[in-house]
Amino acid sequence: MPLDAIRPSPLVEQAAQRLREQITEGHWPVGTRLPGETTLAKTLGVGRSTVREAIRTLAGAGLVQTRQGAGVFVVATEPVEDWPTRLRRAAVADVYEVRMLVETQAARLAAERRTDADIAALRAALAGRRAAASGNDAAFVDADIALHTAIVAAAHNPVLDDLFTEFVPALREALIDLVDLLGLRRQDPNHGDDAHAALVEAVERGDAEAAGRTLQGELEQTLSHLRRA
Repeated sequence: MPLDAIRPSPLVEQAAQRLREQITEGHWPVGTRLPGETTLAKTLGVGRSTVREAIRTLAGAGLVQTRQGAGVFVVATEPVEDWPTRLRRAAVADVYEVRMLVETQAARLAAERRTDADIAALRAALAGRRAAASGNDAAFVDADIALHTAIVAAAHNPVLDDLFTEFVPALREALIDLVDLLGLRRQDPNHGDDAHAALVEAVERGDAEAAGRTLQGELEQTLSHLRRA
């Protein structure tokens, strides 16, 4: 597909898309040096600053790399998916397995590092989960996630916080579907209350092993439901 002039606005997005098409369709193979900014600007009918921003976009997607004094080179023909995108595309059970590893360790750390403020937040989150039992499945799942978020926060590790935050969108949707599909709350609207209460108590008394064991058991039970669903 030959390059031709593009319509104005949004120029950077259009320029980046046109260049990306040239790369992904094989017109510029891996290892190829892109034409200079002046040439690209003239061909696309945009300014050099627009070309420069478009190339930055492609670099951020892992398609090109700027080499000082040599130019811009194609290093891949397919964009690199960011972490949230990969999570959305992944199987829910796979995401849950990783969540279990991350959150079990977070529970152990929470038991060792929790503060009075953390304990108050955990008690409030547990009460919120119990209150949400009278609501719909989405509200209950949101309250459940809020409690787990409070556990992770009590670990006082920003990397764990960030990892769990990335998991939440995929987990929320899957858990709402699971609760509805299996009717987990039909007989017990506050499904899993005993395990969550035991988890909060273990963190509060500083028992790292009990906290990790309790959370792992609770998550393994949910994972088994996911695999059977």
